[in-house]
Amino acid sequence: MRKYTPYMILAIGLLALAIDLLPNLKLPDSRATDGTRPIETKLGLDLRGGLRVEYQVQPVDGVIATAADVATIRDIIERRVNSTGVSEPLVQTQGSDRIIVELPGVSDPDAIRALLGTTGRLDFIPLPVETYGSIDVATGTPTAGVKPVPGQGALLDDPTLTPLFSGDQISTSSVSTDDTGQRVVSFSLKSEGADLFSTYTSENIGSYFAIALDGTIVSAPYIQSAITGGEGQISGGGGSGFALEEATSLVTILKFGSLPFPIAEIGVTEVKATLGAAFLGQALFAGAVGILLVFLFMIMHYRLAGLVASGALIFYMLIVLALFRLIPVTLTLAGIAGFVLSIGMAVDANILIFERTKEELRIGKGIIPAVEAGFSRAWNSILDSNVSSLITAFILFYFGSSTIKGFALVLIIGVLCSMFTAISLTRVMLRAVIHQPRFSSPYLYGVGRGDLDSETAALKAAGAQHE
Repeated sequence: MRKYTPYMILAIGLLALAIDLLPNLKLPDSRATDGTRPIETKLGLDLRGGLRVEYQVQPVDGVIATAADVATIRDIIERRVNSTGVSEPLVQTQGSDRIIVELPGVSDPDAIRALLGTTGRLDFIPLPVETYGSIDVATGTPTAGVKPVPGQGALLDDPTLTPLFSGDQISTSSVSTDDTGQRVVSFSLKSEGADLFSTYTSENIGSYFAIALDGTIVSAPYIQSAITGGEGQISGGGGSGFALEEATSLVTILKFGSLPFPIAEIGVTEVKATLGAAFLGQALFAGAVGILLVFLFMIMHYRLAGLVASGALIFYMLIVLALFRLIPVTLTLAGIAGFVLSIGMAVDANILIFERTKEELRIGKGIIPAVEAGFSRAWNSILDSNVSSLITAFILFYFGSSTIKGFALVLIIGVLCSMFTAISLTRVMLRAVIHQPRFSSPYLYGVGRGDLDSETAALKAAGAQHE
């Protein structure tokens, strides 16, 4: 396995370099209109600007939403907007009935606003045969009804209709295609909804039933046969199937639930970057200066080993940037802070390895066994420090706000990549170097001649005292 490691590292490096530098690269993305999304560096609201939407929670029949209801609405909205691929949205409550949503760099603000403002109450409503007629399943011949069967987009304003069950009985939903290739939304029901649906469809073959979202008809199919498995499909588009955006939006609403109270959009503003391009340039310059100082310190203190570590750090930054573009990670001020912190941790791992190696060289070991022992002895310390950092970062990611999650995600990526570069890449590079006779001097690895003499004398004195 060891002989294949250099080739694996080279392949990873070339792939990361291509992702970082090549333009117009795309990845498959079912949420996008054309099924793909560009690989790009995303900037947050503080660096790029975006959209700020303010909502007000509306009372229902004179009942005013409590603080717990507003918090629930905030959580549902955040999950909905996260599902659209908008990274690091800021969703927060304001006062007793306001919710503020800030979306960095959105590409289709109208679609996202429509998704967030939808209450999301989905009802499965039987349409009585005596009112809406039915269909003879064998011949496909419809019978006349007192009222026409409502089509997609019609308002369901018949007060006599009672839902069989609502969207809270849906356990899973996804975008799929039916037998004709049209895009539909497939769903499965919980046990109570499955039993109700099975009984009703068994007894009412040929009759219509409506699927309504917030009082608007999504589809009104007729029952061709009993549906006993608790699974079904929602079709739309007037017989031509859902558009991808419509189907994805419906799945999102079903997956994350309906809002307990309706909300009204009371303000939309375009947010300019709070820090802007000037700050980004300053941050990049400061980061470059900091990294250059780290390189100088490593080279001056550890000499050839420091030069190897500097090369590994460049490789580390290429990989991390490629992952940022692939995931994608939205870079905000907090994310940049996490990245800078992860660079420090990457250097720390190399310092532990090199200090252990110097200890081995001082007691008279050859360069090859000293380097191998340095990696082995430093591994436990590196593992402990990185695992503790990962645990903290995962806790921040799970419990933190969207801004804190961005910082935690960047830190997690950085820690994992730093472990890879410190243990795998640095070791491979050092192994290639130490087998060259001209690079076998301990001086090249940070150990001076005086260090060797004093250490040897101390060992001899300790041995004489022991005798």
